[in-house]
Amino acid sequence: MNDFDHALCPRYHRAVEIIGRRWNGAILLMMLRGATRFTELRGAIPDISDKMLSERLKELEHEGLIRRTVIPDTPVRVEYQLTDKGRALQAVVESISSWAEAWVDHAETVS
Repeated sequence: MNDFDHALCPRYHRAVEIIGRRWNGAILLMMLRGATRFTELRGAIPDISDKMLSERLKELEHEGLIRRTVIPDTPVRVEYQLTDKGRALQAVVESISSWAEAWVDHAETVS
């Protein structure tokens, strides 16, 4: 019996669903590069709406990948930081980025 005879690992499947959900990979990449504010993320990710970014940030927070911090200044500021769990995805995100540079045709990415 080889490894392919086993059922799909539920943890693997869940992980792929989390990081593969539309916009999550881009959000994680931008946060790994240092973006922490909503406006920084929105400006760095073309075509994402405010509503979608807000939803995805809440989902990533719920998954324990990011932490939302409210800073009581005037005006109030909200910052997002990767948790240890989120930072642990750095090698994965960088590997996907490298693979995309080598194998994904730019023409395929333009809608």
